[in-house]
Amino acid sequence: MTPATELASRTWHELVGTEPTIVVPIGAVEQHGPHLPLDTDHRIAVAVAREAVAALGDSSNVLLAPAIPYGASGEHEGFPGTVSIGREALELVVLEYGRSAMRWAGRLLFVNAHGGNGQALATAVARLRYEGRDAAFFPCAFPGADAHAGHTETSVMLSLAPDDVRRSLAAAGNTSPIAALLGPLREGGVAAVSPNGVLGDATAADPDHGTELLAGLADRLAVGLRDWNVDEAGRLR
Repeated sequence: MTPATELASRTWHELVGTEPTIVVPIGAVEQHGPHLPLDTDHRIAVAVAREAVAALGDSSNVLLAPAIPYGASGEHEGFPGTVSIGREALELVVLEYGRSAMRWAGRLLFVNAHGGNGQALATAVARLRYEGRDAAFFPCAFPGADAHAGHTETSVMLSLAPDDVRRSLAAAGNTSPIAALLGPLREGGVAAVSPNGVLGDATAADPDHGTELLAGLADRLAVGLRDWNVDEAGRLR
């Protein structure tokens, strides 16, 4: 990533009249089992957004903004380390971010890597669009992914930051389909259904698979940014 494609490295004078597309990663600070760092979602959102923006190049007028690292993670509050700002606070942050940034930006995209942020993000983006602002969101959804801190996220983190993965602690958690867990999850959060915080099986995670997943998602995002096809829900296709 070059300074030319990073919002934080620009000066205000360099942005006059440019109306760039701003890409904002959104993550979370929450437990990811005994083996993955608390900022896993943050790192994934940033990595996917950074690779997509870099692929578009300096002349695309697309800028990577500093990430919003906290999210709505109440379902993980049964574990130390989780810090959730809640759905209402996140919705307000995204809404006010959009209202401010789009005084000078032409388009705004939030790249979200934590499922618990989805409702707040969709509601805020819908409001921004209703107000006439060209905002959208893009969920970091990997094909065939398990639910949380299992094979998928562990593979991705082994690709991104292998030294930060405690491989000796990687284990299986609750591998039941997420649909079967919704009742107890709503009642008592992830701790009620998985003592180690894992929903899936991290034991066979593979860094090469993680690299493929990241590349595929970044490619999809780059195409989405280029074509800018936003559906009625505000999601970038």
